[in-house]
Amino acid sequence: MHLNITFPILGGSIRHLMSRCSQTCRCRLMGNRNYSIYRDEVKSLKAVINPDISKIRNIGIMAHIDAGKTTTTERMLYYSGYTRALGDVDDGDTVTDYMAQERERGITIQSAAVSFDWKDHRINLIDTPGHVDFTLEVERALRVLDGAVAVFDASAGVEAQTMTVWRQAQKHQIPCVCFLNKMDKPAASLSYSIDSIKTKLKTNPVLLQIPIGSGKSFTGLVDLITRQKMTWQGSSITYDGCTFETSALHPADDPDVLQAVSEARATMIEQVADLDDDFAELLLGQYSENFDAVPAGKLQEAVRRVTLARKGVPVLCGSSLKNKGVQPLLDAITAYLPAPNERNQDLVRWYKDDLCALAFKVVHDKQRGPLVFVRIYSGSMKAQSAVYNINRNGTERMSRLLLPFADQHIEISSLSAGNIALTVGLKQTVTGDTIVSSKASAAAAVRRAQSEAENKSSSHMESSSLALAGVEVPEPVFFCSIEPPTLAKLADLEHALNCLQREDPSLKVRTDPDSGQTILCGMGELHIEIIHDRIKREYNIETHLGLLQVAYRETILQSATATDTLDRTLGDKRHVVTVELAVHALMESSTSCDVTFEEEGNTPLPAVVREAVENGVQSAYLQGPVLGFPVQGVKTVIQRVSLEPGTSAAMVSACVSRCMLKALKLAGGQVLEPVMALEVTVGEEYLSPVLADVAQRRGTVCDIQSRQENKVLLGTVPLAEMMGYSTVLRTLTSGNATFSLELSSYEPMNTQDQNILLNKMAGLA
Repeated sequence: MHLNITFPILGGSIRHLMSRCSQTCRCRLMGNRNYSIYRDEVKSLKAVINPDISKIRNIGIMAHIDAGKTTTTERMLYYSGYTRALGDVDDGDTVTDYMAQERERGITIQSAAVSFDWKDHRINLIDTPGHVDFTLEVERALRVLDGAVAVFDASAGVEAQTMTVWRQAQKHQIPCVCFLNKMDKPAASLSYSIDSIKTKLKTNPVLLQIPIGSGKSFTGLVDLITRQKMTWQGSSITYDGCTFETSALHPADDPDVLQAVSEARATMIEQVADLDDDFAELLLGQYSENFDAVPAGKLQEAVRRVTLARKGVPVLCGSSLKNKGVQPLLDAITAYLPAPNERNQDLVRWYKDDLCALAFKVVHDKQRGPLVFVRIYSGSMKAQSAVYNINRNGTERMSRLLLPFADQHIEISSLSAGNIALTVGLKQTVTGDTIVSSKASAAAAVRRAQSEAENKSSSHMESSSLALAGVEVPEPVFFCSIEPPTLAKLADLEHALNCLQREDPSLKVRTDPDSGQTILCGMGELHIEIIHDRIKREYNIETHLGLLQVAYRETILQSATATDTLDRTLGDKRHVVTVELAVHALMESSTSCDVTFEEEGNTPLPAVVREAVENGVQSAYLQGPVLGFPVQGVKTVIQRVSLEPGTSAAMVSACVSRCMLKALKLAGGQVLEPVMALEVTVGEEYLSPVLADVAQRRGTVCDIQSRQENKVLLGTVPLAEMMGYSTVLRTLTSGNATFSLELSSYEPMNTQDQNILLNKMAGLA
């Protein structure tokens, strides 16, 4: 049979061409890639239901790189009816990985938001990156979400970045559901994955499903709560998983499956009873003779309470790529994860029904300008309205309100509390800003907070004290110079870098005081590479990057005291200031720098002078005495400041900075280097050369664990020794190893290594 399909527009991606297909068809394209059923109709984004707040779920998909986050998201959108075809990460045609860099590399770089509905619930979902260089994307997404789905590779269990994103979720007290993906892999192991969740994540996994079959014979699963068997029988490459058989377990079924279900269900009931007192009372009261007779509804309610209290995590299984197990995962999201009104937001209650929202992400659109993602916590947001930014202390007009669907946005007139929106027109707002309806609304919230506060000393509260907590931005560990091709392009490069910094707060840009070069500071090699590529593609500027360098830190070895006097005449004014201060080394583990004033016997300094002194100290902390890197672990005590009338604050700051530099040099400088936590997963036959290579890189091996057929090497290595490690590891292991790096701490360099570094920086080595 031949199908004649006419595409009205040529060009663009296959995905967009297929979306114009007016027939329901099965099409096989070039190669092995097969697009399954193409729907005749796809739900319009305008048709996404806007239910009561109790039916809204704001969730994130988080995992280690390549565990299947984007593939799982793609299946959710397809089964909910919002996409025509199943996209594939390898083919670069998924909805949420829409950047050119994401499609080329097959990884997620930016978090992407989509909204869809599932069984009378509205799900606002954010697909997050798994690479450690983009951990800020995960952090700011989790800040505004109510629940999360942690995806695991069932053959690997808990991996390095899994632990990082799990810690981030715990920091924001987010209830989670675990999804053991890739159950169709030959090495997939349910028991290994459960054990790794229990031991590495220090949580209680509550297994709600067990798989039917393993590896290539994985055909479905059994729901332990309802005792329902779900099987996906399609085996052809056109099978999309939309239809599956559901039936109750029957005595004639495989006895091994029946036995496994019976044991797993008994374990689950016992586990839930241990974690939930109400359920334990119910069991011991009404069902003491037969625990297994407890109704599925009561069991589900108990699992939900356990999940919301973060005493345990429901565990489900499936294979997103093979289209199995995703629909029950969607059911679990609506059943076990919290609605927005079930999450405790302390400050939001003071706003009552007035608008209170948090800006958590900014992207730049060439046509619309900056687009700001906001999470609405209370009230509603309307297009063509003015809003007040508490952090910037200014009012801005929002011209349009959009519903995000990855890179496609649908214009809407308003959106209620509990949802995620995209705004157009907020030109000053950045990540972490709190947005309310007006300055009067913020003042009213402050008055409500004051009236209910038991301690009347809080009567001096300002509106800024009712701003929502923002997002913590990690310090960059790599830097390099960046130069435009010509001076004529310098202004364009500065504009591009300003836009990219607003989008990505983990990217820092500074100017080198000695050379005048523009310096890019980022989270890793891949991060800087992506920024460089985006400047070229999106802003059409061919920039030149200098060599990647490590962001060292400095500290001092001992205490020292210094005195300095500045006497300068500018115009007809004479500025005279004398400063005496002492610097002390804090504990080795301290990453902060403090400044205190010695009050005894000294006249208290005016607020303006005090601020100028603090500014001088802080500016001195930015440039250490050895190599000019930022200083940490130092405490400064201001012992005396004397100045003549008419001396400006700027002169006070300059004198303090000069005195600080003198004291830091007297105290003896010590370079601190970033040390990375390294995890290498490698076959046993390649373990020896990998260990030898780590030793050559000044690395320390902390542990060697077993993971199925592989060995997992855990260690610490100085970042300076890890340049280009991926290429070396690929060569050593014939491509049979993976690794991940994460900043562990800053450690003092020994004298020999520090001298080598000093010579290298001076151009002598």
